[in-house]
Amino acid sequence: MTKHTYNIVALSLLSVAASLSAAPSVYPTGVTRYDTATAYNSYVIFSGQDKKTHLIDMNGNEVHSWNAEGFPPVLIDPALTGGQRGNVLVQLASAPGTSNEGNGLRNQAIGELDWNGNVLWQWGAAASAQDAYAAPVEGKAHAQVPGGSAKQHHDWRRLPNGNTLVLANLVHPVQGFAAPQVLDDVIYEVNKQGDVVWKWVASEHLNEFGFTPASLKLVKAGLSPRGKNVPFDYLHVNNMSVLGPNKWFDAGDQRFNPDNILIDSREANFIVIIDKQTGKVVWNLGPDYPAQVRGPRVLPRPVDQIIGQHDAHLIEPGLPGAGNLLVFDNQGEAGYPRVSVGVQPRSRVLEIDPVKKQIVWEYTGGDSNGPDWGFYSSFISSARRLPNGNTLIDEGMNGRIFQVTNKGDIAWEYISPYFAPTPVAGAGKPVLSNWLYRAQPVPYNWVPEGTPRSENAVIPPEPGKFRVATN
Repeated sequence: MTKHTYNIVALSLLSVAASLSAAPSVYPTGVTRYDTATAYNSYVIFSGQDKKTHLIDMNGNEVHSWNAEGFPPVLIDPALTGGQRGNVLVQLASAPGTSNEGNGLRNQAIGELDWNGNVLWQWGAAASAQDAYAAPVEGKAHAQVPGGSAKQHHDWRRLPNGNTLVLANLVHPVQGFAAPQVLDDVIYEVNKQGDVVWKWVASEHLNEFGFTPASLKLVKAGLSPRGKNVPFDYLHVNNMSVLGPNKWFDAGDQRFNPDNILIDSREANFIVIIDKQTGKVVWNLGPDYPAQVRGPRVLPRPVDQIIGQHDAHLIEPGLPGAGNLLVFDNQGEAGYPRVSVGVQPRSRVLEIDPVKKQIVWEYTGGDSNGPDWGFYSSFISSARRLPNGNTLIDEGMNGRIFQVTNKGDIAWEYISPYFAPTPVAGAGKPVLSNWLYRAQPVPYNWVPEGTPRSENAVIPPEPGKFRVATN
């Protein structure tokens, strides 16, 4: 058993769900469960609270890391790098002292690193001496950044044409809003020279998101809960993906053009598709839904109440469920008006037919023979479909990454050991947490040849059994 398989400093009770919404003070970290018969084998990439980007194998061993964090780190397809493996997009520089955690205001510069940590491309302000990549990049563009700072947050993608699509923040006044300044969401397409060649601003499309007149009135009347002088984060767009090839477009549905962009709003509970050519919203889900019905869940069924969702995207061709929408439904309070999560909050992962707008598969804690509230993350988090039909889930609030089969059985589970002080959820003071924003599967052929990996089964103790720490 490897040193990362268990990292237990005292007697710990290991249950099927080692990290719950009300977490114990001591619990195992690393890989706690690995069924080699049902799990899909790959690496996993994520940025931890240590501000580094980690690549782990199935036994939780760190096989590589980059001394920079990503929000999130993004894999670059070797087809776009001339066959070079292991290139990632990460943040290169951050400004200290801002309280707007969870957005891009601290993000000064972003860029592409190769496997060895060399900066291949940079966009944003020159890094400061406190950053891992402090030296300006000769010949690399960063002068054309709006406002002189990248302000990238939550997502970004390298496009087939070599450009980079960047989701960023834009602080400005918006006519009709009570807030003096709005924390708006903007998408830039940036070419290799650093020029913005396409731009989309969310506030210019308020009437396309599906708000009723009453809801739109609430949106415009809102103020930041942190005070009048703090920009009002009215949408908090937390995800941006390019649709890519899909069966809906192949069948003639122009709304699903592979170049179109899908985003979701955590604060407003909607998911929309933006037509890349016109900038118009051409498809939406939400912001209003029927209430959830507690009890037996019949599938397929119309989409019911989604709250504060993350990581909405179409499942890629070749994967089970290809073309369907996969989304982590946090069930964290949000909406105009606010939607309550109820007495027993729990998260869901939903697979949705985007044309019929029906749920065709879902995962809750109950599907793993536990209480529904045993799987819950009110913010951040992600879900990705795997080639064998499993789904890789990041229960981000608790630093828990796990695979489930289509029946809900847990095939693999990992708890992040990277704890650090964070102001998030600290009631005004830094607290220790291992939260992680997004976890992504990494194919074995993405890394350079010879990269090590381990695939040894891990069988957890039976629930209720204690385990004594070992060396």
